[in-house]
Amino acid sequence: MRQWLRRQFDGAYERMLRRELGDGPAHVAIIQDGNRRYARSRGDDAPDGHREGAKTTERVLDWCDESGVEELTLYAFSTENFDRPQEELDPLFDLIEGKLYEFADAERVHDAEVRISAIGEVERLPDRLRQAVDYAEGRTSDYDNFRLNIALAYGGRAELLGAVRNVAEDVESGELAAEDVSVEEIDDRLCRQPARDVDLIIRTGGDERTSNFLPWHANGNEAAVYFCAPYWPEFSKVDFLRGLRTYESREKSWQRTRTERAVALVRSAAETELAEAKAVAGRLRKQLPTAGAEEVSAELERQGREAELVE
Repeated sequence: MRQWLRRQFDGAYERMLRRELGDGPAHVAIIQDGNRRYARSRGDDAPDGHREGAKTTERVLDWCDESGVEELTLYAFSTENFDRPQEELDPLFDLIEGKLYEFADAERVHDAEVRISAIGEVERLPDRLRQAVDYAEGRTSDYDNFRLNIALAYGGRAELLGAVRNVAEDVESGELAAEDVSVEEIDDRLCRQPARDVDLIIRTGGDERTSNFLPWHANGNEAAVYFCAPYWPEFSKVDFLRGLRTYESREKSWQRTRTERAVALVRSAAETELAEAKAVAGRLRKQLPTAGAEEVSAELERQGREAELVE
């Protein structure tokens, strides 16, 4: 009876969350933390936790499809993870290898036109795992309906450092002028990068840190972050929807802040010259959502009426 009531409650709560959601994020990145702790809490070994976590990964792919997410990046193995004992690494590599082959051959992947990519220092991985990466990428390289990025041997700081060094070498050799160094130049030098900036980072397992994960694509885009307590194998659809709601709340707040700043700029410009205020408002309206643009226009009209009264 208790389990039935729990299912009813979860179903109702899920429907409520869905009603609160709008378009949602295009790119979600997830730090799948807690597999080992989940296993220990049940008296199992670490590989058992990773296997249970892999089941959650498959469910998340379905939830992304239902929610309109276009790109998913999963933090599967960091550069720091190489420090773990070999008896733990081998089963983890076996699991990742097997899942790459399984996903690459799955009908659901091809029906949904999912493109699988690995990001990170893949050359540091064992040969058999690199071969699995090549197989999965090759089998899905023609697809672009949904992108699934697997972060393997990934470290955000090392990635940025490599890109900066590459730019510095080109500047020193004269191939690139210092004044031409741009966001695009850095972006082009990031190896095995996602297709788009990150909108939302989700971290399971209770820790509230992003662990050097996609700093260029997430921090530069002011991505929303959702931390939750469940270990990755316990991560539920309700948890996922809460993450999407966090993104939307942050997005609404961010848009509101931009609108308030735009209105303040128009007001400041109008204090000196109404024509200047109109020029500023024209530029700002193009950068704001419809409601924000309307608010800027209303402020401009108010300034115009006040100017007429003064004359």
